[in-house]
Amino acid sequence: LEQSPSAHLGILAQLGDFLHYDSLEAVTPRSGHQLDADSRAQKMIRVGIRVLRRCIGMMLDKYAEVRVLMAEGNHDPVSSAWLRETFKMYYENEPRVTVEIRPDPYYAVQWGKTGLFFHHGHLRKPEQLDRIFARKFRDIYGACERCYGHVGHLHHRVAHETPLMEIEQHPTLAAADAYASRNGFLSSRSAAVITYDREYGEVARVRISPEMVKARIGSE
Repeated sequence: LEQSPSAHLGILAQLGDFLHYDSLEAVTPRSGHQLDADSRAQKMIRVGIRVLRRCIGMMLDKYAEVRVLMAEGNHDPVSSAWLRETFKMYYENEPRVTVEIRPDPYYAVQWGKTGLFFHHGHLRKPEQLDRIFARKFRDIYGACERCYGHVGHLHHRVAHETPLMEIEQHPTLAAADAYASRNGFLSSRSAAVITYDREYGEVARVRISPEMVKARIGSE
C-alpha cells in the first residue's frame, strides 16, 4: 500500500482459501485431504477477522472508496460466506466501504472502461474463464474496452491473453503446508497491488515477497 500510487478506489481482492479449512477438522471439505492447522479453529477465525479488518483500515487511510471482495474457495466455501456477511454488517454504516455479498462465486467490478473479473479458480480453469465472465457480466464486459480476470487456487503465477481479456493466476504469500510440500506443489510466494486506469487499463504494479515483509518488520 505504501509503495502503490494514489488512487480513488481500492479493491481488496481476497481470491479464496483465506481460511485453510472449513470445519473443526483440518481437512478439505470435498476431498478430505489432511491439512496443517495451528491451534483451535476459533482462534484462527479470530486472527483472520483481525487481519482483514486491519487490511481494510489501511486501505481506508489511502483510498477514498474501498470495495471488499472475498471469493469462495474450495477450502472455505462456508467460511467465505460468513466472512462476506460479517464484514457487510460491520461496515454497514461506513459509506466508503462496499462489501460484495454475491453468493455466486464469480465477481466483477467496472472501473470506467476497465473491467475487472474475479474467481477462485476451483470451478473453471483460467483458459475457460473469459467466456464465463463475459456471459455472466454482459453489461460490464460490453461497456469495457480492457478486461482483466484474476484467479488464485493453484498458487503459482500464470498469465495469458485471450481474444476477450487477460487472465492471471496469482501466487500467495503463504508458505506451502505439508500436503502441498509432500505432493511437490511448490511455487514462488508474493502478493501484488495492481493499479488500473479508468481509460487505459493496467498502468502500474507493485509486488512484494515474504522476504521483503520480514526485512521491513526487522527494521522497525
